Amino acid sequence: MERTGPPARITGLLAAFTAALLAAGGLAASAPSAAAADADLARNGTFEAGLDGWSCTGGSGAVVSTPVHGGTSALKATPAGSDYAKCSQSVTVKPDSTYTLSTWVQGSYVYLGAEGTGTTDVSTWTQSAGAWQKLTTTFKTGASTTSVKVYTHGWYGTPAYYADDLSLVGPGGDPVALPAVPAGLKAGTATASSVPLSWTAASGATGYNVYRGGTKVLSTTGTSATVTGLAASTAYSFQVTATNAAGESAKSAAVPATTKTGGSGGEGGAALPAHALVGYLHSSFANGSGYTRMADVPDSWDVIDLAFGEPTSVTSGDIRFSLCPVAECPNVESADEFKAAIKAKQAAGKKVLISIGGQNGQVQLATTAARDTFVSSVSKIIDEYGLDGLDIDFEGHSLSLNTGDTDFRSPTTPVIVNLISAVKTLKAKYGEKFVLTMAPETFFVQLGYQYYGSGPWGGQDPRAGAYLPVIHALRDDLTLLHVQDYNSGSIMGLDNQYHSMGGADFHIAMTDMLLTGFPVAGDQTKVFPGLRPDQVSIGLPASTQAGNGHTSPAEVTKALNCLTKKTDCGSYATHGTWSGLRGLMTWSINWDRFNNWEFSKNFDAYFGG
Repeated sequence: MERTGPPARITGLLAAFTAALLAAGGLAASAPSAAAADADLARNGTFEAGLDGWSCTGGSGAVVSTPVHGGTSALKATPAGSDYAKCSQSVTVKPDSTYTLSTWVQGSYVYLGAEGTGTTDVSTWTQSAGAWQKLTTTFKTGASTTSVKVYTHGWYGTPAYYADDLSLVGPGGDPVALPAVPAGLKAGTATASSVPLSWTAASGATGYNVYRGGTKVLSTTGTSATVTGLAASTAYSFQVTATNAAGESAKSAAVPATTKTGGSGGEGGAALPAHALVGYLHSSFANGSGYTRMADVPDSWDVIDLAFGEPTSVTSGDIRFSLCPVAECPNVESADEFKAAIKAKQAAGKKVLISIGGQNGQVQLATTAARDTFVSSVSKIIDEYGLDGLDIDFEGHSLSLNTGDTDFRSPTTPVIVNLISAVKTLKAKYGEKFVLTMAPETFFVQLGYQYYGSGPWGGQDPRAGAYLPVIHALRDDLTLLHVQDYNSGSIMGLDNQYHSMGGADFHIAMTDMLLTGFPVAGDQTKVFPGLRPDQVSIGLPASTQAGNGHTSPAEVTKALNCLTKKTDCGSYATHGTWSGLRGLMTWSINWDRFNNWEFSKNFDAYFGG
């Protein structure tokens, strides 16, 4: 199948940005000496107290013991994708006063600056600092400025940078009192995996932290938030605190909330075995592997996806499915035999779905008319063959994000919005037993950790991360997500290292991202919440002929050991242990038969099938 690798970083902007700074006089001159009465106002500028007082975008910052400029600790911050590892803190200052900001740095394209000054915000930088180099700039506050934000950051596509001994010298501002404790915390109507919260604004607050069971789970500047990624039918306790430059208030009174039932993708999800094997059956073509009749599919397979339902045209939304022609598949069964075999599989507890898309079946629901046609035509296929649900395998250019569509939580692009609406309509029509699965490529999911849509300048591939809003909007209806861990370029994991397909490491890193969640495009305010382990399966090719990235049974076993038992993990540190991981998906049943059932035999041996 045709796949696309990750977009190139926009490194050409570095030279242009350098020239622009020089032309504009952006490189500040050395600052004058501070007055005797001035003080160093930066909090923990030596990083001896870890990251206390500092906030780094995308979790990019860490404290290291080497290299250091002074003391025993320094900041290390690593740019990733469109996130340039900005570490900042707010400092209380006096109006109409002069300040000197300085720090020592190592690295390429390292910046130091101040914003919110009330006059002219300043920054200075170095193009290359192989050894420790001091950056210094000065600024004057405005007539009503009482707080400024000081920061360091790197640049797109560059390695980690280091900073140490940061100081902001000038007259101290009036002390800021801690904000009041937020009052009126309320829990709204919960879903199977989320709870909305709201509270009254606290005096003196500039932000709020939300706690679940005593652990901070998110931060916001508003007076409402939704906690996601929760388990169904589970009681939780929530609190909120207020924050400002002085620190954090005490926690509010706790409020309880219990998530709804049905969080396993409805009864369809609950009806699956604890560990399920999913496979695609070439029902409408042979693809070099030979045709496999439905009745000949072994009992190992718990979910059978019929490949594929395809549109009459890319934008019609009119999906059609037919059995493989006799000329291509001489042993194809009749339609009646096929339907009878489906019923027999279902009687044995198996789920049979229609898979829409594939490499050749690109679907773009750009209009509401196409959306409605999609619903009616897919319904017709489900009804005719008595199927259990739908698998979405949109590939190629089926999904992309329009320029300006930057928040996966509230998409605006028609092909995204209409797909979500269509699937919700189908789920409502068929009820809780409806099985919904998705098989996106890594380009459309995990690549979203680095890139989302066309990016801040409109130069990225608009398909990057484009499945994320669909998955997020349908997470309470989703039975299984099995991302295709094959035909993929190298993808950055949560360790900010690139991982390549073909071994256990790739599956561990990619699956950890789905279960843990991640900031989209490095934006810590837009975190894609992790899915439940029972919603996640690992997608692999069944043989070397089935696709690039075939993984040997021994490496598959290592990946499963790491994710479910936290053994055989190698150098990658997962963010949890998920014994409830649902299982494996493969392309395809036909190719597994061609390969003497190696894939399914390994699954059965591991899970005791």
